[in-house]
Amino acid sequence: MISLDPKDLSTGKLHGYLLSAIAPRPIAFASTIGADGSPNLSPFSFFNVFSANPPILIFSPARRVRDNTTKHTLENVEVIKEVVINVVNYDIVHQMSLSSTEYPKGVNEFEKAGLTMLPSDKIKPFRVAESPVQFECKVNEIVHLGNEGGAGNLVICEVVKLHIANEVMNADDTINQETLDLVARAGGSYYSRANKGFFEIPKPLKTNGIGVDNMPDHVKNSMILTGNNLGMLANVESLPNEDDVNKFVLDISERYPDIKTASHREKHKLARNYLSYGDVESAWKLLLS
Repeated sequence: MISLDPKDLSTGKLHGYLLSAIAPRPIAFASTIGADGSPNLSPFSFFNVFSANPPILIFSPARRVRDNTTKHTLENVEVIKEVVINVVNYDIVHQMSLSSTEYPKGVNEFEKAGLTMLPSDKIKPFRVAESPVQFECKVNEIVHLGNEGGAGNLVICEVVKLHIANEVMNADDTINQETLDLVARAGGSYYSRANKGFFEIPKPLKTNGIGVDNMPDHVKNSMILTGNNLGMLANVESLPNEDDVNKFVLDISERYPDIKTASHREKHKLARNYLSYGDVESAWKLLLS
């Protein structure tokens, strides 16, 4: 066993050890609103429930390790002390991951991730309609733990209303954990799915993915592709060019001789298969053919 003094480690190294060793962690998919009314949506895995009476949830948007800047979420709750904490299940995990991209202030992550804004009943920030449980909260207090990169900021939230999807409820008014199918965060690119173990999601591009809002209509409105599929497709810097698309179609024409005349529906089914293997590039070339 190695023994380490935190003071002897760089913040980045210590951060990595903490996130890998203290896992899995629940994810607060936090929706806030800026002073100008612009929505913001971002996930945080420094999060848990700490009290039932009063109902208190706490999440921590830490200062960025690399440059000591703060997150838009923290800036928003310091001005408008309200937040919706949406839980993350497997059906939206790729869209959640995409929303963690550091888009410029004012960019709507709901639109980038292809998620639906649902008005809250008691507060201003929107709920994520696709999330199976949503907590409307007022922010009671923000505790700043430090001023250097990596320092946390405890956002202490009191639940003023909660919303639970009918499909995750048991007959006795308890939540069915298997149907809820929550995901949790671990170290690196690892996540944990309830009852199914670990899986990986590549981290969002530092150059910012195109987002679901910039996809062709037939893709973002697909009846075949799932939200997770759209999240994967949206995490690319640019779309393949026409020459690359044509070459790809030629390459697969022997295996799929009718590909040139295939309907959008047929192409979407095949693209979904490519995505199941993590082949986003081929999926895009097929969808654009």
